[in-house]
Amino acid sequence: MEKSKISLHTWMLAFIFMSASKKGLSCLEFQRQVSLSRYDTAFRLMHKIRAMMGKRDSLYILNDMIEFDECFVEVATKKQVKQNLKRGKGSQGQAKVAVAAESTPLEDPRTGKKDRACGYYKMEVLGKVDSDHVNKFIKKNAAGDIVLFTDKNTAYVDIADIVDTHYMVVSDKVSVNETLKWVHKGISNLKRNLLGIHHMITYKYLQNYINEFVYKLNRRYFGERLFDRLIIAAVHPYVQ
Repeated sequence: MEKSKISLHTWMLAFIFMSASKKGLSCLEFQRQVSLSRYDTAFRLMHKIRAMMGKRDSLYILNDMIEFDECFVEVATKKQVKQNLKRGKGSQGQAKVAVAAESTPLEDPRTGKKDRACGYYKMEVLGKVDSDHVNKFIKKNAAGDIVLFTDKNTAYVDIADIVDTHYMVVSDKVSVNETLKWVHKGISNLKRNLLGIHHMITYKYLQNYINEFVYKLNRRYFGERLFDRLIIAAVHPYVQ
């Protein structure tokens, strides 16, 4: 907001619309709602707020029991590249995203039914899915005596060296519904959000869209208080 040519009124409207929309808001829809003359103004404004959301969430670290997996998200590609696209994983039309979620086991004392409670999420675009990139993500976003749950991807071969305990499970229906329940729900909702609202996103701005999704996901129970928290996140760098 500092040194911005955009009026404070427009900034406040952006905070209101972005906090009021649970699933998200496209730049085109925001431009229409606020009656901005240029799409570029709406685009730059919303991406500044998305980047700020990411900075705010970077202050938090995952602890204790954590589920981890990666996913592939479709991104916009140039026409020349589309003609020679690879299929499946590793395609130039897909970006790699690391996803981690705090997952605490629970048991109902009356029925004995077991479940998992979900805490904070972390999601980040990876340049490559290998042990080096995955280990850097875990070191950056988790701390303490970590118990990590993953599938049997070869990229996790030496991850036990940086966490307290590492459990590897076969990626099947059981693990999706139990051991890796929350991380897979996060992946499913992320893909639905990106394709349903923003459609095709360029790789350059993918992390910003993920920032907004994760920021709201981590504050899914805030309701009307989300606007207040967004304002606090915006002014935080200036009041430390």
